[in-house]
Amino acid sequence: MLRRLARSLPLLALLMLLGACNRTSAPKEAGTFQSRVVTVNGQSSQYQVFVPAASARKEGLLPVVLFLHGSGERGRDGSRQTEAGLGPYLRAHASEFPALVVMPQVPDDEEWAGHNNAVALAALDAAIKEFGGDPDRQYLTGMSMGGYGSWNIALAEPQRFAALVPVCGAVRAPRPERQTLFVEAVANEADPYAALAQRLKQVPVWMFHGAKDDVVLPDDDRRLHAAFQAAGARDARYTEYPDGNHNAWDATYADPAMWTWLLAQHR
Repeated sequence: MLRRLARSLPLLALLMLLGACNRTSAPKEAGTFQSRVVTVNGQSSQYQVFVPAASARKEGLLPVVLFLHGSGERGRDGSRQTEAGLGPYLRAHASEFPALVVMPQVPDDEEWAGHNNAVALAALDAAIKEFGGDPDRQYLTGMSMGGYGSWNIALAEPQRFAALVPVCGAVRAPRPERQTLFVEAVANEADPYAALAQRLKQVPVWMFHGAKDDVVLPDDDRRLHAAFQAAGARDARYTEYPDGNHNAWDATYADPAMWTWLLAQHR
């Protein structure tokens, strides 16, 4: 009897070890990207929604982020906008990111303006309705071309968003060959920076830019920050990465302090 028990002890130990390994290696629930289509003025456009894992959600309605991609992600495939900027961050943090993220797409050779902005807002409305987004916790962020788009959309609907995070964007066209990229709502103002700041001074803003950016120079964001300060803005922040180039988005979206600040804002 004792001999039989002694022989079975190693097997029992192995089974217990395997059970512990199975418990610790069980994959965490992850948020998912879901494809959707929205129709505006008879035209259908694809977009993506990141839906957080149930385990990552807080009680109540979900905060919701509208993300505007840059020039390199334009197209009609409905997925390229998830491949740079916020998309890779969401994939790396799919188990813990707690908010809905709406990711529309601009067709080739177009800008965040006019019809494309209407599509972005329609996609945002549809996602809020379908997935239980919080109307008082809508946030807007964009990178490069999407940074310009953030200003365009926020100026069109200044009461809508609880906070803005434009990344390596600007106000005026960045270079002669890209004259279609600018913030339209203040383009004809004598001082577009002061006009933008005055109109959005009640909306919390945190801008990010690389000091060595030679694609969209940081001067516009510096001037905008000064204009917000002169306007007595409620909360206008500016972070400039001393060694950063045009890709300021990876550092921005990986910054826990930015997310803590953003998700704490309420309209």
